[in-house]
Amino acid sequence: MDIRTGNGFDVHAFGPGDHVWLCGVRVPHHRGLIGHSDADVGMHALTDAIYGALAEGDIGVHFPPSDPQWKGAASRIFLEHAMGRIAARGYTLANCDVTLICERPKIGPVAPAMREALAEIMGIAADRISVKATTSEKLGFTGREEGIAAIATVALLQA
Repeated sequence: MDIRTGNGFDVHAFGPGDHVWLCGVRVPHHRGLIGHSDADVGMHALTDAIYGALAEGDIGVHFPPSDPQWKGAASRIFLEHAMGRIAARGYTLANCDVTLICERPKIGPVAPAMREALAEIMGIAADRISVKATTSEKLGFTGREEGIAAIATVALLQA
């Protein structure tokens, strides 16, 4: 049996706005995230974890930020593409784990909605998806509330 794991990491800085997109959920916040697409840092880390497990590079390889067609794009497009690559390569997603690193917004109250949103986008059961958060104890750029970071891990099984 072929088992593959991958991890992904992403960061986005805060900028003007009244919400952030995190793991497919619009979360009210007094600032937005800056990015070429919708800046969904959780979904970007998850997508990169999938590409990593498949040894297919990262989001930038598949969706170059220099290409204007991806300006403001919904990150679900990237994740749906990565899920398609899993199937095309003969694998299934066993599980995934996303950790959002930020002081604010608070993730706990919206984590169940994030799991459900990812399950719908990925076409898998929510019990195969973990979304959680931690702070950096006020250290670094996330601690100073300058942005949000995310780490994701996936496990793929040969179908």
